[in-house]
Amino acid sequence: MISRIDHVSLAVRDQKKAEHFFRDILGAVTCVGSMGAPQMKYFWQIFSLGDLSRLEIISPTGKGSYLDGFLRTKEGGVHHITLQTPDLNQAMKHLKEKGIPFFGHNEYYGALWKEIFIHPRHAFGVLIQIAEFNSTDWLSEKVKFPEEIKWQIEKNKNGANLVFPHPGGGKVNVEMKTAEIKKLIAELEKTVLAD
Repeated sequence: MISRIDHVSLAVRDQKKAEHFFRDILGAVTCVGSMGAPQMKYFWQIFSLGDLSRLEIISPTGKGSYLDGFLRTKEGGVHHITLQTPDLNQAMKHLKEKGIPFFGHNEYYGALWKEIFIHPRHAFGVLIQIAEFNSTDWLSEKVKFPEEIKWQIEKNKNGANLVFPHPGGGKVNVEMKTAEIKKLIAELEKTVLAD
């Protein structure tokens, strides 16, 4: 039902201050996705960190934002956790069968993003967003792995870096020494190529 945790969403009063902290101090990469939602009076922006852990920063854009209550007594905090599912309809069916209520079924961007929410009272105090989408959506081209390639090999001074697609849409880097590479080749020949 759930493929992975996609991102943690932080609600903040000051978007620029949070952006500076996560991007300029902690090294997060600003992703493609950032957008305002005038009807709900908020702005969101996605950042990736390291191995493509993602962080969403959301902030109100005016009075009457749905974030007003959440930010009434604090500068910011974890607002929700987003879990990716390959099939939102199947996830909703599963939750109904298990007696777990959900709300907020929406589809955005021509069904590119489909979502529901589980209220914190049903999820141990955490607002859970379950969404169906393509993992490469919203990522910066700097961190995406080309879809037509299954792996990359980058020579380094001790051997090579083997680079593979990450389930989150980016790259996983495995550094291997020359002896480890030779062992891997031998195991592949023995296991896969032997006939």
